[in-house]
Amino acid sequence: MTNGLIKAKDRDTVIQSLQAGVVPRRGQHLIQVGRGEETKAVIRDLERIAEGGSAIRFVIGEYGSGKTFFLSLVRAIALEKKLVTAHADLTPDRRLHATAGQARSLYAELMQNLATRTKPDGGALPSVVERFVTSAVSEGRDRNIDPEAVIRERLAHLSEMVGGYDFAEVIAAYWCGHDSGDETLKDSAIRWLRGEYTTRTDARHALGVRTIVDDANVYDQLKLFTQLVRLAGYSGFLICLDELVNLYKLANTQARKSNYEQILRILNDCLQGTAVGLGFMLGGTPDFLMDTRRGLYSYPALQSRLAENTFAVNGLVDYNNPVLRLGNLSPEDLFVLLGKIRHVFASGDPDQYLLPDAGIQAFMAHCSQRIGDAYFRTPRNTVKAFVDLLSVLDQNKQITWTDLVAQVNITTEANPDLLPVQIQGNGKVTQPTEDDDLASFRL
Repeated sequence: MTNGLIKAKDRDTVIQSLQAGVVPRRGQHLIQVGRGEETKAVIRDLERIAEGGSAIRFVIGEYGSGKTFFLSLVRAIALEKKLVTAHADLTPDRRLHATAGQARSLYAELMQNLATRTKPDGGALPSVVERFVTSAVSEGRDRNIDPEAVIRERLAHLSEMVGGYDFAEVIAAYWCGHDSGDETLKDSAIRWLRGEYTTRTDARHALGVRTIVDDANVYDQLKLFTQLVRLAGYSGFLICLDELVNLYKLANTQARKSNYEQILRILNDCLQGTAVGLGFMLGGTPDFLMDTRRGLYSYPALQSRLAENTFAVNGLVDYNNPVLRLGNLSPEDLFVLLGKIRHVFASGDPDQYLLPDAGIQAFMAHCSQRIGDAYFRTPRNTVKAFVDLLSVLDQNKQITWTDLVAQVNITTEANPDLLPVQIQGNGKVTQPTEDDDLASFRL
């Protein structure tokens, strides 16, 4: 268990998030269990990015299996390794490829969530640019030359990349505002980098550049920003995109294909090592990956690149494959996880535990009887029910855990794509067909 008392802010953040069924923004290390080999594989990826390489992983798991938590943990590790991170969830209004502003909206969300070790909660874009400019000023002082000359010298190689010339001009404009005390010019440069300009006319008037961040150049802008991150002294740039199942749900076939083509472009760049210092973590469901009609496997070029290793059978695994499948938590892992949640709930004080180890075991046994092994595959609902149990015990001192465990009722996540389930007498979970009476199915 975690040693020492836990700060009230960290304790409340973790507990409130788990009770709502979402991943806490801080304190993930307090409840991390299992996933040891997967974490080691990702750490190797982060080290490769820091050394000037590139990496891409598709983190695949069922709803509630811990994808979002795993991606959050990876971001925390990346920050400790001096990488800059950005994350966003794909939604109907945020995609990798679009023509009506959805791709630019995704870019803007990534820039808003930009994080560094000193600003782990996002909003780090001005700090990154400021650090680059400050290092250029320091180098100019050491070499006894104008800092603007140093900045243009450092950014010169960007002109060979798509959109690199205007990107360099925007950074130079930020320096001019920094040097002259023109806050408006600095703000204009930051707005351009955030993708907030919607017309080229406004950008030209404010900064003298002829391009803006739009749907057509989002990925190119991310590659340019990666170079700025490295020039500012960071190790690299990690981008985490979750809920890629929203691409799978796109009704328009051409829209899905265009997004999959963009994923293919990113995949090729990362696997070939041409995206220097850039890494991607993409979270999705098995259907998003393997459905041959609408998933990534519907695009032959992606299917051939993401196919499973045919030799990894009978319990053998290959953690070098771009696809990282999150396996089920073992009963032992789940016991440790619930024990850590109990520890966090008690603010790190074992004397304040609301139920003993026997209570956790009874809770798990009850869950197993209610829904079989499904609670290992999707721990989110089990965790939520356990936090609810602790919350009731905490506020009602007159009752004991033995009074409540038998009342625990774990429901499936409200998800329009999932049918209700029914518990059979043998503990197995079955799903109804569309012809069955759905009113008769309850958990």
